Amino acid sequence: MIKTIIFDFGDVFINLDKDATQQNLEKIQIKELPEHIHSRNRDYEQGFVTSDEISDIYRTEFPQLQHRDFIDSWNSILLDFPEYRLQFLQKLAEKKKFELILLSNTNENHIENIKSRVAFYEDFKKCFDAFYLSHEIGMRKPNPEIFEFVLEQHELKAEECLFIDDTAENTEAAAALGMHVWNLEPTREDVIDLFTTKKELF
Repeated sequence: MIKTIIFDFGDVFINLDKDATQQNLEKIQIKELPEHIHSRNRDYEQGFVTSDEISDIYRTEFPQLQHRDFIDSWNSILLDFPEYRLQFLQKLAEKKKFELILLSNTNENHIENIKSRVAFYEDFKKCFDAFYLSHEIGMRKPNPEIFEFVLEQHELKAEECLFIDDTAENTEAAAALGMHVWNLEPTREDVIDLFTTKKELF
């Protein structure tokens, strides 16, 4: 029996354009990011690098990049947050049938941008019993430690949890620990259809 539902954020609630940042950088003649930049991106997602530092890292590597260009490109991945998904979540929270947890790989720039654009961000946050952002807890998916942290923090049994994420390597990591998973495909699936798509679990 599922007692806890653990949700990802991007492409589960807020829509993403995962190619947008690279496409915007290419307009400034930045064709490819070296591995050490990708590594620093992962550090930033875990809060090991500040927002100012990640901007400096990019602008040192690519002198043609202005700070505003960097911020605009970085945040271009973020699209709209359909309010009907909030309404689905609010109804789910009101029933108090499941413990609801958010577990997101994200960073300070993205969260600040979402807060500035999504009027109901705080209402969204209030729906959850726990709200874990990778840059605040120093861990990121798909590392097993982040899932183990959530299980231990809330004294959960993995087999009583459903983890929903749009990234296969994340759901695979959760499944390896015994969780039920839904690797949501955002081009053809929507989180509001949870109880029909995964009806065998409920």
